[in-house]
Amino acid sequence: MRMAVLDVGSNTVHLLIVDAYAGAAPIPAMSQKYELRLAQQLQDEGRLTKSSVKSLIEVLHECNAFIKEHDCDELLAFATSAIRESSNSDAILAKIKAETGIELQVLDGEHEAALTFLAVRRWFGWSSGHLLVADIGGGSFEVAFGADEQPDLAMSIPLGAGRLTRDFFTSEIPSSDEIKSVRKHIKRTLEENFSPLQGVNFDHAVATSKTFRQLARIGGAAASSEDQRVQRELSLKTLDTWVPSLCEMTFAQRAQLPGVSNGRAEQLIAGAIVAQEAMGFLGLTILEICPWALREGLILRRLDWFPDDA
Repeated sequence: MRMAVLDVGSNTVHLLIVDAYAGAAPIPAMSQKYELRLAQQLQDEGRLTKSSVKSLIEVLHECNAFIKEHDCDELLAFATSAIRESSNSDAILAKIKAETGIELQVLDGEHEAALTFLAVRRWFGWSSGHLLVADIGGGSFEVAFGADEQPDLAMSIPLGAGRLTRDFFTSEIPSSDEIKSVRKHIKRTLEENFSPLQGVNFDHAVATSKTFRQLARIGGAAASSEDQRVQRELSLKTLDTWVPSLCEMTFAQRAQLPGVSNGRAEQLIAGAIVAQEAMGFLGLTILEICPWALREGLILRRLDWFPDDA
């Protein structure tokens, strides 16, 4: 079947259209991205601004046009932490449904982590053994661990790159005090939430999604335009080398780095520090980058549940 997957994320609205069949890898037919950075549009009282909701609805109208143009059989539409944590989320979801006809499924953080874990398991297969999977988004940071397709642990904490940038940094080049403050916050949050993951035995540590891919690319990994099957890695040594330099760069200078877009340059420092602190906390020296993540996990789960529809 031709399936449209609409991901309303904390940084980006991503429409992915794939040809998907039970027992086969999803084949991308079209991809369209819109950088709305919703996580950074949350006001102090936790509400998304009217302007951000208006922009989101305009984007969803455009996505509807693409879905119709590509003759999709089904739409899987979901939202993550920015919508999930907005205090006016019910009103936003109702407005979206009324004006676009799109009914967004809001995923909780644990469900998000579990679906990403499924995608990574299917990509690397059973020979990868016990997997540890990490994903830094705009609003949250997910980690999952296990030996099967359903993780033994799936955890989500509010350490997204967009959220931390909004909450801790006041200028393009953060002050040393701001860097110390965000590090302290990250360490404390990891200690309070991820202690069950310390000391677990795993065979393969994997990272997914845009922040980790950008950091790996800065460290010399192959570009995304190359074959998906090329092995890509991010090392703690790379982060230890690059983070001090990133903290001295302007947005424009960061955007000149390999794999970094203008829209992502602003929150690159926060994402890099989360990755650095999390790898140190979990005792990781290397993370392998997986090209599949949450969207692919959602597609695969849908096909598992309803294989006869394909």
